[in-house]
Amino acid sequence: MKFALCNEMFEDRDMAEVCSVASRLGYHGIEIAPFTLSRSAEDITAEQKRELRRAVRDNGLEVVGLHWLFAGPDGLHITTTDDAIWGRTRDYLSCLLDLCAELGGKVLVLGSPKQRSLVAGQTKEGAWKRAADALGSVLDKAAKLDAAICLEPLSPAETDFINTVSEGMEMVRQINHPNLKIHLDVKAMCSEGTPVPDIIRSVRGEDVGHFHVNDSNLYGPGMGDVDYGPIAEAINDIGWDRWLSVEVFKYDPDPETIAQKSIEYLRKFWPD
Repeated sequence: MKFALCNEMFEDRDMAEVCSVASRLGYHGIEIAPFTLSRSAEDITAEQKRELRRAVRDNGLEVVGLHWLFAGPDGLHITTTDDAIWGRTRDYLSCLLDLCAELGGKVLVLGSPKQRSLVAGQTKEGAWKRAADALGSVLDKAAKLDAAICLEPLSPAETDFINTVSEGMEMVRQINHPNLKIHLDVKAMCSEGTPVPDIIRSVRGEDVGHFHVNDSNLYGPGMGDVDYGPIAEAINDIGWDRWLSVEVFKYDPDPETIAQKSIEYLRKFWPD
């Protein structure tokens, strides 16, 4: 198993420093939120990309991929009824695929709850079609770039569109493209009302594109009440042995402490 850190918890700190911390603590990779590099991925310069690749390489890490895809710029929405906004969002997703490939990443985690929730007067069926059409339009490009778009179910507190792994798998099966996968996130699965290990075992390892580890209290794994023993068993049962990325939403007392506690806890279940 390989472990990664999501970079946004380091906020404005230089990516070279983030990579140095991750490497020192024993992580293998970095997962990047594009808005931490620039408000728009279209504005990230070639020099920024070179510097980031250098920082990752010099610290012996890999770029896992991208997440928080639509957090910036403003005005993106993948299920909207507005054709201009929808087209802009689809084109921006294509741009993110290029960015991911240029940085050496392989996965794009599609969470972005506010940019997929139903708009006023919209039906779930209408939103579903809009999302499916947008995803379907870029998946052949993803295949050419050897990247997977990973659909992330999120809790009803965050969005009203695709709240469970079961719903996410409906979309994955409907589109039926090898470069569209389900994304599993422990915090999100905790909201489903079904034991997390059972949810994990409801999918096949080959259906999973990526995996975020955290706690329902918004901190890292091992920093709350979620017991990873049964979760680790389920992960092993489905044959997932690629990346586990630590994604947190509360950054106190400091990112280094969170990162250290998280990997120490994960190593109890997946030692070197």
